[in-house]
Amino acid sequence: MIEIRPATEQDFPTIWAIFQEIINAGETYVNDATFTEQQAHGMWIGPGVQTFVACSEERVVGAYKLLPNMPGRGSHVANGSYIVDAEYRGRGIGRLMLEHSLIEARRAGYQAIQFNFVVSTNHGAVKLYQQYGFQILATLPKAFRHSALGYVDAYLMHRSLAGTD
Repeated sequence: MIEIRPATEQDFPTIWAIFQEIINAGETYVNDATFTEQQAHGMWIGPGVQTFVACSEERVVGAYKLLPNMPGRGSHVANGSYIVDAEYRGRGIGRLMLEHSLIEARRAGYQAIQFNFVVSTNHGAVKLYQQYGFQILATLPKAFRHSALGYVDAYLMHRSLAGTD
């Protein structure tokens, strides 16, 4: 059973470990080995960031965050990021966190969610997002330097939060 709850400062070391493994793989996030723990802390636990963790028997196995995509007049659109521990991928945790994030984004007053940079070769994420109504609004040609595939496209994806899921 997976419980999703707000993240605490005590969760950060595990969030950082999961995120660092993803960064080192070089397949889905733009951050590289120069990205520091301090920078990650600001990204995941910093001011204005709503972070939630997915737990299996008290162990943090995934996390997601919501924050305004842009300041001021663009702050009604959320931006989100999702990570799952490698040992727990393929078990539906990403789906649970996405569903949870749609509810939390609405609760926080966001009108839409936008993902600015979804790597096109991250097929599982792209498919999941599309199943939940996200549309690819733009393709950024060869915008991501994949560790194994070289330069690949990235997508700008968007979903309105108006109405029902």
